[in-house]
Amino acid sequence: MFVLIADRVLAGPDLEVINGGAVIIEDDRIVWVGREADLSADQYAPDADVRWLGDVTLMPGLIDAHVHLAFDGSPHPVARMMAESDEQQVALMLRSARELLSVGVTTARDLGARGYTDVVVRDAIANGTARGPRLLTAGGAITTTGGHCWFMGAEADGIDEVRKMVRRHHKAGVDVIKLMSTGGNMTPGSAPWHAQFTTDELRAAVDEAHRLGKRVAAHAHGTEGIRRALEAGVDTMEHCSFQTEDGMGGADPELADRIAASDVYVSPTCNFRMSEFRVLMKGRDFALGELYRRGAKIIASTDSGIDNTPHHGFVGGLVAMSEFDIPIAEVLLSATSRSARALGLADRTGQLAAGYEADLIAVAGDPRTDLRVLDALRLVLARGQEFTPDALPAIEPLPEDFLPTSMRSMLEHDHGGTGSPSDAVATVPEPEPAALVR
Repeated sequence: MFVLIADRVLAGPDLEVINGGAVIIEDDRIVWVGREADLSADQYAPDADVRWLGDVTLMPGLIDAHVHLAFDGSPHPVARMMAESDEQQVALMLRSARELLSVGVTTARDLGARGYTDVVVRDAIANGTARGPRLLTAGGAITTTGGHCWFMGAEADGIDEVRKMVRRHHKAGVDVIKLMSTGGNMTPGSAPWHAQFTTDELRAAVDEAHRLGKRVAAHAHGTEGIRRALEAGVDTMEHCSFQTEDGMGGADPELADRIAASDVYVSPTCNFRMSEFRVLMKGRDFALGELYRRGAKIIASTDSGIDNTPHHGFVGGLVAMSEFDIPIAEVLLSATSRSARALGLADRTGQLAAGYEADLIAVAGDPRTDLRVLDALRLVLARGQEFTPDALPAIEPLPEDFLPTSMRSMLEHDHGGTGSPSDAVATVPEPEPAALVR
């Protein structure tokens, strides 16, 4: 049993501050949260581990709603994935999981891995064989033949094949279904502004997943793919960047309002490189700020593992979110209770309250005034088990003249290289009335 006493405790779904607070943990559960002044010795066992933490903030463990443990965050993560065996991929994923936990991420949603290696890693963490965050897994992202991330092994064409792939993933034990509604930046022959599936195909996948009790995440960059995913009823919209053939043009106002009015959560994959991208891509209008201002439900996500984006930069992604004029209080909710709701975990994690699993961190200082103090970890508990963070390498800044493969196509006005129209997967024709394909 732990009894943790701190100057500040951020409690409940709204992260309400308790000055001079305490948290009692028994096994893997929180059993009491309140003021230390209201805590009596008969509320916990005589042999409890009582810790007076001082000038720290106790708060829920952080949630990253979009990671790729099988990508290594190097300049060429796809090449490594394609060169490695499944066994080598599992070893890499276990290391990636420890990196996440080492920066206070106690829950993560892995949205794309090969051969159900993510399910193996999830189960190894859950049964105590390895240490890492609670994982939600998706298996291979479902894509069209030759579509974005085809190398993850989940290609499907047409309504029947898409339904069958959802069932196959369910049989393998995944937690969530990932659909590639558009192409992407990391797959040669794919263009992020092109839609891949029709609305009917997406809707068939969503219906099948929901029937099986699973939520659906849709990778969606281009406007038409975003529109189709919204019409299909997906649960989270990944990226939602409104990327065009010429780069970033900002959110479509009408579609952004529809997103805000819907039940969908926007997972913008805003990582610590975003601040650098905004400098390197001056004049580009990123959609995140406009989506927030129009009322979209934003959750914290980073796409960690992609080009030059190692897994231990999570806090930098939260800082980058705040640079879109999103208040710190909203950023903290996006990484805790709101993400837990979006991922279907609202009754288990994302807040400090009696009955919840003991996922929490202690940080020096007050994150309500400075998000960077989240890097000053003093304690990490994952499901009641203390974890000592690993030593992690420093993250080097990008050179001023550098853009990773996943962003370079946005600046290629001559349409050369990856994502060029000459080699891009064509937009799937939409067999619906023209009024629905604006």
